[in-house]
Amino acid sequence: MIYLDYSATTPVNKEVLDTFTKVCIDFPGNSNSLHKLGVKIRDLENSATKQIAQILNIKPSEIIYTSGSSESNNLAIKGICLKHQGIGKHIVTTNLEHSSIYGPIGYLQKLGYTVDFVKTKNGIVDIEDLKKLVTDDTVLVTIASVNSETGITQNIEEIAKVLKDKNCYFHVDMTQSIGKINIKLDDIDLVSFSAHKFFGLKGIGCLIKKENITLEPLIHGGKSTTIYRSGTPAHPLIVSISKALRLAVTNLDDKYNDVKKLNDYLKDNLSKYEKVTINSNENCIPNILNISVLNIKPETLQHALEEYDIYISTQSACSANNSISKAVLEVTNNEECAKHSVRISISNITTKEEIDKFLEAFDIIYQKFDKM
Repeated sequence: MIYLDYSATTPVNKEVLDTFTKVCIDFPGNSNSLHKLGVKIRDLENSATKQIAQILNIKPSEIIYTSGSSESNNLAIKGICLKHQGIGKHIVTTNLEHSSIYGPIGYLQKLGYTVDFVKTKNGIVDIEDLKKLVTDDTVLVTIASVNSETGITQNIEEIAKVLKDKNCYFHVDMTQSIGKINIKLDDIDLVSFSAHKFFGLKGIGCLIKKENITLEPLIHGGKSTTIYRSGTPAHPLIVSISKALRLAVTNLDDKYNDVKKLNDYLKDNLSKYEKVTINSNENCIPNILNISVLNIKPETLQHALEEYDIYISTQSACSANNSISKAVLEVTNNEECAKHSVRISISNITTKEEIDKFLEAFDIIYQKFDKM
């Protein structure tokens, strides 16, 4: 199997899985229990939380454990807007967000909130337009650091500085960047991410909430690791996400450079085809390469590659089954490219041999459909 869909989910690192299994077996129980075993489990949780905080340069008290990025995004958006209605009912976002951003925003619109979409240039947020859109009624600005389809990477630090003196909150969906690139979390109020994007287990994610900020919880009732998310703490998953994050950031620059070399190699080879357009530009993370093959429907190419046991994606894995990619249209301003886009996503464990086999299969498929 040649797996080229790492932005949808990554395979679990064996060390992370071993950690999860060991904690499950050796530490049954509940960290909220008052007996000695409960205290040991609570110490494990606290140790994991401290490690995450150290890696991200935040405070342990600022970490809220969730089931993943979708829950984190919902908690951030609904939690801020419902808690701080006194500020206003205006939200600013982009046309490059994940469905778990648009979903809660759509829910809030039914409650009377308004939303504006900031303009972009080649996919990058137009800072001047952002300044114009943020008003005294703006309660939240939510912008992803990396778009999951195209890999477009925003200048989050610059945006954070612009919003620092504004009377609104800044949320960043970092699902596609945590564990892949370095981003300072200074001046960002809320950050979402999920373990399964950096070789961790599904079912665990985090919402980073700076300590001076309050939220309206989505889940009420019962003691947990925080007052903002009730429920029995999933301590094996908490320890495992800490392990996954530590492994992900180890030698991060070397991993980034390895991925970039593969990305460049892919682009060089795919650019030779007359009916292939590279949609990911110089502002994109190398882990994601979005292309359009204008003579093949996206789902047809995807299924044709399956015959060679090769797996890529059409749009984001969580996207609705639409015929056009909203994100690609935003970046390219080309409807044909948006209709024919596919995503190839790689990682530091992807090999050149795998890329070569993909290119061989791609060539056979391309030639076949080009003749047709």
